[in-house]
Amino acid sequence: MIVQLADYIQHKFVKPNTVEHREYQVSLAEQAKSENCLIVLPTGLGKTTVALHVIAHYLSLGVGGVLFLAPTRVLTNQHYDFLKNNLNLEDIGLVTGEDSIEKRRKNWSNSVICATPEITRNDLDREIVSLDQFSLVIFDEAHRTVGDYAYSAIASRFVGKKTRIIGMTATLPADKEKATEIITTLQIASVAQRSEESPDVAPYIQKTNTNWVKVELPNEMKEIQFYLRKALEVRHTELTRCGLRLSFNVSLSQLLRARDFVLRQNRRAAKPLFTAIRLHYALNILEAHGVTSFLRFCDRTREKKGVGINELFQSDSNFLRALALAHDAQKKGIEHSKITKLAEIIKSIKGRAIVFTSYRDSVEVIHEKLLDLGISAGILIGKAGETGLKQKQQVETVQKFRDGQYQVLIATRVGEEGLDISEVNDVIFFDNVPSSIRFIQRKGRTGRKSTGNLTVLIAKDTIDEAYYWVGQRKIKAAQSMGEKLTRDLQKQSGTVTTGLDAYF
Repeated sequence: MIVQLADYIQHKFVKPNTVEHREYQVSLAEQAKSENCLIVLPTGLGKTTVALHVIAHYLSLGVGGVLFLAPTRVLTNQHYDFLKNNLNLEDIGLVTGEDSIEKRRKNWSNSVICATPEITRNDLDREIVSLDQFSLVIFDEAHRTVGDYAYSAIASRFVGKKTRIIGMTATLPADKEKATEIITTLQIASVAQRSEESPDVAPYIQKTNTNWVKVELPNEMKEIQFYLRKALEVRHTELTRCGLRLSFNVSLSQLLRARDFVLRQNRRAAKPLFTAIRLHYALNILEAHGVTSFLRFCDRTREKKGVGINELFQSDSNFLRALALAHDAQKKGIEHSKITKLAEIIKSIKGRAIVFTSYRDSVEVIHEKLLDLGISAGILIGKAGETGLKQKQQVETVQKFRDGQYQVLIATRVGEEGLDISEVNDVIFFDNVPSSIRFIQRKGRTGRKSTGNLTVLIAKDTIDEAYYWVGQRKIKAAQSMGEKLTRDLQKQSGTVTTGLDAYF
């Protein structure tokens, strides 16, 4: 049993004087020991420490090994380092896709293993590792357990097994259907949730100041925007003529939802639909990321084979006018006004900062601008593509930022989940995001040990403003989702079985 000794946890599998005693962490861990549990805890409050409590408990039972899953190599490596530093155990392994089969086979024999999901799923298929060796499986960033993501395939294998399953996330999806899918796939019996307002959590919360900074698009970009919107209006009119019922303000998500219907029952609407989708992407990238990112997107689109692409680039007068204006603007050195504002903000910051952007091309534009200004900056992006960073390079980049070699880290989504750099008090969103999960994860990179500052750049009359309202609505919905799911699970009590009761 874990007990309190002074201000630290005392347990034979926890190194002395390393883990601070926090009542809410102990309480969450106790719930997770007794049943399959989804732990919902704001970023920066120690979900990994809660996992450590449960891991120590299961090691003391001596009923099997522990599998700790995380979606990225950076996060998996971070968990591995945390456990090596705090768990009183030698045989802790790290398994990722960059390891050879021989090395993975050896590492899978450890008592506690930190691993990425894709390689875990693949090695289960190869029978390099057996389900039966684990008594506890932890799914970090459990909100990913939807659709065909590897978490879902792994979790399905443990149905009927004598294995405790724990999911961990900073927030649940705002959409109840997705939240229910997570609960069902992970065989969750209860939701253990804390918010920043919870009495036992409040003493550990650092204030985060949020500043929404609005900028005007340059006139040159407004003109490009005008012609792209005209091109979209033509496609929306065509879709209406083809029988599609569209709302007054047609959104990209509405068009994406229409794809299956069009392909099955209204093929004549295919060309205007898929052209409209491409135009929406192009407009969103222009509005949120700037001229260079827009032109690079157009170059890649032109090279693809798809319905309507040739017509768009050869005979659409509005789109061609927008392209010509963008090339002229680029020659004049005109970029998004957010670039200039970002540089001003970073120059005013004394310490280090993380800049988040959803689009890899804008990472490169921001990076080049900051280097021109003499600001040391590193890039953290995914491994896909020729310019991507291998997982080892991602880990090295984060470490260089921790060591102070970079003042600024420019990151895409790969940096949103679990990145723990406690000395960073400034986070800047170059673009806004409509996802409540991603917003909360980005925000959680700051305000960990002292007051944090969050700055969100918003271009007026663009997709940034639309995403602001969508995001705020989803955040409110997500905050109540845990309570809704808890009530649902209580109504269904007795229907979820985990198979571990025999161990207690």
